[in-house]
Amino acid sequence: MTLIKSISGIRGTVGGSVGDSLTPLDVVKFTSAYAKMLIDANSDKKDKLKVVVGRDARLSGAMVDSIVCGTLCACGIDVVNAGLASTPTVEMAVVFEGADGGIILTASHNPKQWNALKLLNSQGEFLNAAQGARLLEIAAAEDFPYCDVDNLGSVSYKDFTDSHIEAVLNHPLVEKEAIAAAHFKVALDAVNSVGGIVMPRLLERLGVEVVKVHCEPTGRFAHNPEPLPSHLVDLSDAVVSNKADLGISVDPDVDRLALVSEDGSFFGEEYTLVSVADYFLSKRPGPTVSNLSSSRALRDVTEAHGSTYSAAAVGEVNVTTKMKETGAVIGGEGNGGVIVPDLHYGRDALIGVALFLSSLALKRVRVSELRKTLPEYVISKNRIELSDSALIDKILEHVKKEFANERITDIDGVKIDFDADKMWVHLRKSNTEPIIRVYSEACTEDEAREIADKVISIVNVLI
Repeated sequence: MTLIKSISGIRGTVGGSVGDSLTPLDVVKFTSAYAKMLIDANSDKKDKLKVVVGRDARLSGAMVDSIVCGTLCACGIDVVNAGLASTPTVEMAVVFEGADGGIILTASHNPKQWNALKLLNSQGEFLNAAQGARLLEIAAAEDFPYCDVDNLGSVSYKDFTDSHIEAVLNHPLVEKEAIAAAHFKVALDAVNSVGGIVMPRLLERLGVEVVKVHCEPTGRFAHNPEPLPSHLVDLSDAVVSNKADLGISVDPDVDRLALVSEDGSFFGEEYTLVSVADYFLSKRPGPTVSNLSSSRALRDVTEAHGSTYSAAAVGEVNVTTKMKETGAVIGGEGNGGVIVPDLHYGRDALIGVALFLSSLALKRVRVSELRKTLPEYVISKNRIELSDSALIDKILEHVKKEFANERITDIDGVKIDFDADKMWVHLRKSNTEPIIRVYSEACTEDEAREIADKVISIVNVLI
């Protein structure tokens, strides 16, 4: 069993021993720590604090939801329960409600045995590093003030899905009329989670015919929920058999978006953001941001539109922080996460779909043809297993020296850009295992593997 404590929240497998997995006592502990952090930060506020809580459809969701809401009430905080709701919906709900924070109960793309508490600030954004560190400090101290019976919080219920959809439809770059006139048919795989609720509503409002695949929000995932090609065979088959224009896959909490072309081929998770950004920048040029492990294609597209690209450390909060610093008009991550800041600072598959369909409708091309207009790169993902995690920092420093003549970025591990050859390799240490992740990208698969093998061989000699 596993319990992972980080600045972005608390994630673990359900069942097992306290402190080693996500047990009810762990849920109470970290919810109480979050409540205390909010109370301390709002000590001058006279009214009760308010927190929005929403969850994906995974099997443990109702159980965790009841514990979280009860604990917040015990701390004197009012709860607005959004029920089954996507991660971006809860993020936006915090702002809609003028709430003091939010908790999303989802383990994102992790399998069914996992769940998590993703913690938000009053802007509906993930906690920053300082807030996350403070939360863990409070949790470790286990000194939580609970209220007497006259000062308990209350729970109210509100569905924010339609408000989220309305905000997406009202975005100025979403071409509703053009999408409706195109009479698109799409196949949708929502892996039996909340995407089966929100995505059909959005698509139907856009005038799109929907073929549903695994769209019952039972939490019984029909396949591994990470939207990778090997997990989306049913979706690819549904696209071809129904002669659909497009296949759409979302993860259980609907912040990641993967696409399938009309011929059943995988569009490429890395290319979700790239394609949406290409359309967005054609209408509204400006800076872009993605993380260091995301495709170079976004940089190429951004520069082709006369704008500037910046890279951030891996992690959504790092990307959004960099976006604010640079005034980025669009950004995200290569895992299919699209962030459009004039909607909200969070990965959002709904705005990603609406903008992609807008591009497709205006360009009047098939999805496979649209894919060919984008820069072509291939990413290779590898890992180096170590017997001693203490070696990791030494290895990363050695790699930096070996490639000192190339462009080095060390804000998150070590990334080496071989600009002349349009390739890169990125080494990052895992927060949970004694391994180094080695991601590389080049114009061909062979080149991507070759540069990764070169770096790995240098590391192996050092080991």
